[in-house]
Order: sequence, then structure tokens, then C-alpha cells
Amino acid sequence: MRVFISADIEGCTGLVSWSQCSRPDGNSYDYPFARRMMTHDVNAAIRGAKRAGAETIVVKDSHGNSKNLLVDELEPGIRLVSGHGNAGGTHLDGMVQGISSDFDALFLVGYHAMAGTTNGVMEHTITGGIHRLWIDGKEAGEIALSAFAAGQYHVPLALVTSDAAGCAEAQSLVPGVRTVSVKNGFSRYMARCLPPEETGELIEDAAFHALTAMPKPLNLNDPVEVRAEFNRTEQADMAARLPQAIREDGYTVKVAALSYVEAHRLVWLLVELSQVGLNSQQ
Repeated sequence: MRVFISADIEGCTGLVSWSQCSRPDGNSYDYPFARRMMTHDVNAAIRGAKRAGAETIVVKDSHGNSKNLLVDELEPGIRLVSGHGNAGGTHLDGMVQGISSDFDALFLVGYHAMAGTTNGVMEHTITGGIHRLWIDGKEAGEIALSAFAAGQYHVPLALVTSDAAGCAEAQSLVPGVRTVSVKNGFSRYMARCLPPEETGELIEDAAFHALTAMPKPLNLNDPVEVRAEFNRTEQADMAARLPQAIREDGYTVKVAALSYVEAHRLVWLLVELSQVGLNSQQ
């Protein structure tokens, strides 16, 4: 059995603010703690997968510059996809870069709820520049983006660890998916958190059981429509430069894709273009 684990950081044990989750720049004083908690949660998922018989486990570091997981503290025998860039032009699957039809299951560890989710801890979608995102008319966040990307390779989403809001989002998207809530948000930057001793056991147990009965992979019929509503008009200005883009209003751009594989890549391209637009004022 082969398992692919995509790991984000905001939905990990004990983390409630950007001062913990961003790179060490003088403002992110608690980043070393966040790296340890991210590694802790991933290790628990790895142990559970191994107990269930997984022989190959690939972990994709999917937060920020993708250099967060402490490779020297990860469980032995896994392979880590780390670093940020276009990988020679092949970095096409976003937060699940490296997945293929050879895998049997996808785990999303430390993911968070989509932008605008009430009581979602550090809720956002990708860079935070997107206010709302729709895939074929269904509002989507990073959980959906990764699950649909895996589905195109016929790989099912088997496990999600997050806060309570992120778990509810995953269950709504994929009925029957195993989830572990490591914290319950009171607001965007406040939560009631379980200690790592408890979350480790919960995640390991859920990972084990997730591989015994998995839901079907998510699939979308071609073609696929992407709509992105940005926070600022200058972001939409730049995103609208795509040849196939249709500007719906000051904040919203729509694009049609031949398949979800293409749609997924267009989402990331829209985000990158919007960031260029945001930086144009500087």
C-alpha cells in the first residue's frame, strides 16, 4: 500500500496565530515550535499508516516555502518532498506535487478551513489574497483543491487533520472521510487546543482506520469552471490578463478549463498573477 501525505501547518496541534506559522523574520518568534508540532502530527499519521500496512509513504511539505518539516525527526523509511519552485517546469499539482496513480490514499495533515469560515483558525485560501473560490460552482478551499487533484489520479482522500471547522469542511466534501480535530476555534486566532500527547494518539488511530475503508476518489466532469473573487481590484486586474479569463466584476475573474488538472494549475497561476498585481503598487 502506498500513501501520500500533504502537510500544511495552520491546522496542526496547538497553533493559533501567524506569529507561530510564518518563517523566522523577527515577527514569527514561535516558528520553531510550529515546526515541531507539524512534524509531530505528520509522524503520528505515518505511524498509523505503517500499522495499517503502508509500505511506501511520501510526505509533501505544503506550507509556505515548503521547508518546514524537520526531516531529521520524521519517522524512518518515508520520502519527503521539500522546497519551493517550479521543479524544472513540473511543479503542477500544487500542495500534492508528487502524487500519482500509483498511490492508494491521500492524507491531508494540518490543513485549515477555507477563507471566510466562521471560527476557522487562521482560515484562508492559498495566499490569503483570494476572498472566495469556486470550482464548478462549489465553493472550495485548499482541502477541496488537494482532494480533487488527487481524484484525477484516482486517489481517494482518506484522512484530514485540522481544527473543527476544517474537519466539518472535509466531511461535507467527502462523506465518510476520517477526520481528527486537534482544536476547536473560538475565532480566527483563538482555539481550545488538545495537547500533543492526545492528538498524536488520535491521529495515529485515525490514520490506521482510514486505510481499512476509504471513500471513492473525487472526480469532476470536464470541462471545469474556476471563479476567483480577490480581496483587491489590482489583483483581479492582473489575473484577468490570462487569455481565457473573463472579468465578471471588479474583484472576480472566471476561467474555463478543459479538465480539473488544467483547472487546478490555473488556480495557482491566478494566485501568482494576483500577487504580481498586489505588488504593483510598491
